[in-house]
Amino acid sequence: MLSLIRHGITGANKEKRFAGRSDEPLHPDGITQIRELAAKLVDAGIGHIVTGPLTRTRQTGEIIADILGLGIESDDAFNEIFLPHWDGLTKNEIRQRFGAEYPTWLADPAGFRVAGCETIADVQARAVRAMERLFASAATPVLVVSHLIVARSLVLHYQGRAIADFRSVEIANGALTTFQRSPDGSTLVALKA
Repeated sequence: MLSLIRHGITGANKEKRFAGRSDEPLHPDGITQIRELAAKLVDAGIGHIVTGPLTRTRQTGEIIADILGLGIESDDAFNEIFLPHWDGLTKNEIRQRFGAEYPTWLADPAGFRVAGCETIADVQARAVRAMERLFASAATPVLVVSHLIVARSLVLHYQGRAIADFRSVEIANGALTTFQRSPDGSTLVALKA
């Protein structure tokens, strides 16, 4: 079984900023949030933790690893979407500076494209490849720590849903999602609070 956690809350999350690949740490509330979550995972049988490369995912993984007595590794496949010109901006700032980009992002997530940047389909493809490697190689349950866009795209893929449904997937900071592979090859997805 693979489990996925969206990193703990950050200052950008609280301020409704697009953090993107900015390397911000967890907010003190996020540290508390992840410590509380880790205490609930003590008996979950997790044998390994894989995080995205940014500080907020690594810090989330390190808090959990410390409490569970595990090591962690980083995998770029679980990094946030690459939209560097949005990094650190509020929704209003993105609208003001980049015109129709943000309304398109909201209205047509499957069709959203900006030259030189990733699409949600790009994020989904790299994250699914990494998840499939973990399904194939993990001898014990693995915990992945990543970002909202990665988590949403993985849920959609494993539920057999289109990227057009991207906005319908709600995943809070610190939320746990499990991916259980069935003998028939299908994957059961469970979103937990």
